[in-house]
Formats: sequence, structure tokens, C-alpha cells
Amino acid sequence: MPGRYTVGMALSALSLEDRVLGGWLGRIAGNMLGKPVERGDHWTRERIDRYLSMAGALPLTDYIPVLDPPPDPAEFALRPEWPQCTRGNIHGSARDDDVDYAILGLDLLETYGPDFTTEQVGELWLLRLPYLQTFTAERAAYRNLANGLRPPLTATADNPYQEWIGALIRADVHGWTSPGDPRRAASLARRDAVLSHTGNGVYGAMWAAALIAAAFTAPGARAALESALQHVPPGCRLARTVRGTMALHEAGLDWAATMAELDEETRGLHWIHTVPNAALVTAGLLYGAGDFTATITLTVRGGLDTDSAGATAGSVAGVLCGAAAIPPQWTEPLQDRVRSAVFGFDGAAISELARRTVLLVP
Repeated sequence: MPGRYTVGMALSALSLEDRVLGGWLGRIAGNMLGKPVERGDHWTRERIDRYLSMAGALPLTDYIPVLDPPPDPAEFALRPEWPQCTRGNIHGSARDDDVDYAILGLDLLETYGPDFTTEQVGELWLLRLPYLQTFTAERAAYRNLANGLRPPLTATADNPYQEWIGALIRADVHGWTSPGDPRRAASLARRDAVLSHTGNGVYGAMWAAALIAAAFTAPGARAALESALQHVPPGCRLARTVRGTMALHEAGLDWAATMAELDEETRGLHWIHTVPNAALVTAGLLYGAGDFTATITLTVRGGLDTDSAGATAGSVAGVLCGAAAIPPQWTEPLQDRVRSAVFGFDGAAISELARRTVLLVP
């Protein structure tokens, strides 16, 4: 079945190039899928499914459709970018920070190599990334850099977002360039993350990078998740919540029941916080049961930071199955083209970004 990864699929069974391209395409497709409903305090899981039901789009198997005529705009208003990221309206990817940071990570490794310093991460941000295209912890760190602060103060000075999801969404390239080596991936991601994050914000980046690296050689999502947990402190809240999500799935709870349990477990955390979104990605991968489409659609239907969680789930699932197995409704509208705010990369070919990523693999 297209888009399905199977137990026993070793790295040699699919080329490294296909797996890396699958990660890029999966990240961009998952991001585009979640972008119209990215506002977790409004677009709850229940509201997303109510919208999809009215649109005749459950089960969700393609990008989110636009309802015509539109329903109550106060309740169902899509994000302003919806004309660029809804079904039938996609002609190349829309610009988004979840993709900008993957591109910036590629540029980081091409410019400084795997021995980059945290200070060099900051230098590249100032050179390549417009300030107004940064958000939450990244904007706070950028401001601190411009004011002359150096890491680790860039992450802690006047930054209430230190454990939010920003560092996690920057981690993919460290996993893509460390196939089968989650320890290396986590180490690279940590050096990047501490520019802007602390605690679970850093652990989320290490976990995501390790998860993606493990996906190159793991027999499936659960094995990759188990491997990734070995590279973050076992007692941190992120690790405890991910393990709890895996236990709920193993106990036989259905997806809806697991989502309800996770709501209780993470109650009080902001919808952009790393911990609930890592749990959501974990659930999407497990309940997606090896199917690319089910993985990203369940993740996005779970709410929270829909485009970021969808992007990370898509990256992992894309590595697991490879680009050639991703169903065409996700990849063809992207037209092998990405929009980006990173200077020098707008309009780049996705396939070229993947080719350059492969060249960075040791």
C-alpha cells in the first residue's frame, strides 16, 4: 500500500536519497495540512472534526478543503494563509517557519559543518532570517542576540517561551543527516536548541532529532520512539509524557480515548508547549499504524500546534516509508517547490534541498 512502512524495512531496502527526500516532503506536506487550522486555543480537536464533517472530509485523506458557502466565520475561520494551503489551491508550498528552520538548519551545516557552535547558529539567524519571521522563543533569542547577549543568556533573558515548540521544529536536519545515529542527531540538536530554549524545550529538539535519525533504520514507529527516548533525560516531563502515550496505545485504548487522557495529563500547558505536542506526534505515529496519510491526518486532527506537529509527524513518517511511497495527493501539489523567508532559498526545489542534505551525511 502506498505510504505504508513495513516491519523489517532496513536502510538498504530504500535508498538514503529516497528516505531523506521523504523526510523533506513529509515535513512540508504535514505542515501545509495543519496550517489552515493552526490556532490551538480556537481550533480544538472537536471543532476541527466538526468542520471536516460538514465538508464531507472525514476520514481525512487529503489537504483540508474550503467550505463553500463558508460556515459561521466566527467559529470556522481558517488562518489567513488558507488560499495557499487548502485542497485544490496548493501550487508549491506556502512559506512557514516550520519549513524555514529546516532550510536554515541545512544552511547551518553547509556553512559551518557538524562542529558548529551555538554562537554560529545565532550569527546565521542574524544573517539569513528576517526578525519578523521569528516567533515566541526564537524572537526573544533574536532580540537578545541583536542586543549583544550571548548563549546561554539568549535563551533565558526576558523569554517566557523557553519550553515551547520552537527548538523541536528546528531539529529535522540533524536527524536527516544522522541516519541510524540518534545519539549524534540529539547532540547536534541540543547545540542548536540552547540558543533559544531550556529544559523540555531543549529535550524536545533532542527527542525529535533522535526520532528522525532512528526512523532510517527502525522497523517501525514504535521502535523509533523507543530509541529516541534513550537520548533525553528519562525523568523529564517530555519523556514521561511520551512513555505514557505509548503505554496508552499498548493498552489498547482507541485514539479518541488516548487524546482525552493526554488532555488531562498536559492540562495547563500552552497549546504551543513542547510536551503536549510531542505526545500528539507520538500518538499520530502509533495510531497511524504505518500509514503515511493516517499518521499526518490524525496528528493534525488532534489540534494544538497543528502545522508544527503535522510537520514533525510527516517528517518521521516520510523517512520511514520513503518519498516514492508517499501518496501523490500530498506531494504533487507541492510542485517540487518551497517558499521560504530564509535569504537565498525562496523558490528552491525540494528535491535539491534533499540532495544537498544527503551530501552532509558522514
